[in-house]
Amino acid sequence: MDLLGPSLESLFDFCGRRFSLKTVLMLGYQMISLVEFVHSKSFLHRDIKPENFLMGLGQHENKVYIIDFGLAKKYRDSATRRHIPYKETNRSLNGTPRYASVNNHLGIEQSRRDDLESLGYVLMYFLRGNLPWQGLKINRTTTKRDRYKQISDKKASTSIEELCRGYSSEFVSYFNYCRSLRFEDKPDYGCLRSMFYELYRKRFGFQFDYVFDWSILKNQQQKLQLSRQTVEGEFHQVEL
Repeated sequence: MDLLGPSLESLFDFCGRRFSLKTVLMLGYQMISLVEFVHSKSFLHRDIKPENFLMGLGQHENKVYIIDFGLAKKYRDSATRRHIPYKETNRSLNGTPRYASVNNHLGIEQSRRDDLESLGYVLMYFLRGNLPWQGLKINRTTTKRDRYKQISDKKASTSIEELCRGYSSEFVSYFNYCRSLRFEDKPDYGCLRSMFYELYRKRFGFQFDYVFDWSILKNQQQKLQLSRQTVEGEFHQVEL
């Protein structure tokens, strides 16, 4: 088993709770592939969130990994490839409310589309610094079910255009695509990756160099520390 580095949530904190578009697109490209890999094994992850994506260490420090399959569920039979049936229930949602799909909130059985919708919320969280349904007013008598209902209502009433306002239209297209998928549809992961790649290279001219925001920040901190050590050393020599 590979030893892994910090989670994307930890790195998000380290970077002041905001990632640049370049970093989000480089992460998104890898994260779509990770979700595709999980789905290729006939499983849904069902708890897509920043804490469940970790960076590697050493020569793999620029590689994203997905962890925590405690809520994972098979969506098709491995032998027959038969998909689980569509159903609606009154059960509480699975996973983390902040990133849960609208259908998950409504008690609809999850499928591949839901993991991808959740991933979209994670990417917007990284870009915006928060999501519209964070920080809703609650009081001491508010139950977990009521809190989930508040989040669900706010999420359902927030248009995709409002959620993505101020950011590239490709993010609107991403959500529209995810929500257009039918229950058993196989997503076109390659199309989603290409959309982000085209935005990354052609629209903004970024280099796919794996220089993430935290890489730059750590380098700046190391240079500052080295500069301080140099100044302190020179000061010590003057005293002598």
